[in-house]
Amino acid sequence: MEEKLGLYDKIFKPRLITLSNGKTVMEKKSRAPLVILVILAATVLSVHITGFKFSTIMKRGYQFWDYLFRMFPPELSYVNSIWQPLFDTIKMSILGSLIGALLAIPFAMLAASNIIKSKVIVVLTRLFFSITRTLPTLVTAMVATFVFGLGTIAGTTSIAIFTFSYVGKLLYEQIETVNMGAFEAMESMGCTKLRAFSVAIIPQIMPGFIANSLYCFEGNVRYASILGYVGAGGIGLIINQTIGWRYYSRLGMIVVILFFTVVIIEYLSMWIRNKLVGEI
Repeated sequence: MEEKLGLYDKIFKPRLITLSNGKTVMEKKSRAPLVILVILAATVLSVHITGFKFSTIMKRGYQFWDYLFRMFPPELSYVNSIWQPLFDTIKMSILGSLIGALLAIPFAMLAASNIIKSKVIVVLTRLFFSITRTLPTLVTAMVATFVFGLGTIAGTTSIAIFTFSYVGKLLYEQIETVNMGAFEAMESMGCTKLRAFSVAIIPQIMPGFIANSLYCFEGNVRYASILGYVGAGGIGLIINQTIGWRYYSRLGMIVVILFFTVVIIEYLSMWIRNKLVGEI
């Protein structure tokens, strides 16, 4: 008769299990209780550090809706002042995404351990990706404004750095999962590593590369809308101005236009991604 185990016994006590080949082995203890304790401890610590109080949300949470309702109805006459900053934001996103995605390809090759056998190069390249990935977009935009001055060049640079770090990380992980047969065959015939990579590896990673780059572009349109807070150009400049002067109806118009712009770009990006990936 099979012994019925309680929840405590199932979680904490190891038990014997019989494999399909007839062998009996000791089942490993579950790590779920330890993981749950770590998550609970981290939650309690974060609540203590941040000073989070649920009572404050209950008492003052209604103010969020109060400010939201102030933005509607939006000021329709302000729409003509939105188009140029909006186009600047889209241009920054397109150019920054393109530059960052293209730069990520050679660096992703250097970070892939199945392509580059030197552990030093692989580790240093991955460390470089990690450093660029940890830099907040607003910080890189602020530094870029000091270097290039106020305007869209700073915003484009910031978006390019973010795209480079994001696409590069996904790309070198994808490279490490490809079939290496064609690459090794071309190397054995005397082809250079770069030539073998471009012919044997790039066709395999291209669908994922396009999908990740377009997905990153969709997000960059939203991220670029706040870069104006540090003088990096785009629609963020007028968002900062309308909030500073408390022109909430104008801010509502900006939010509406930005919402429809992001939706259109997402559907267009999805259509392009399906077309390109389907043809490769």
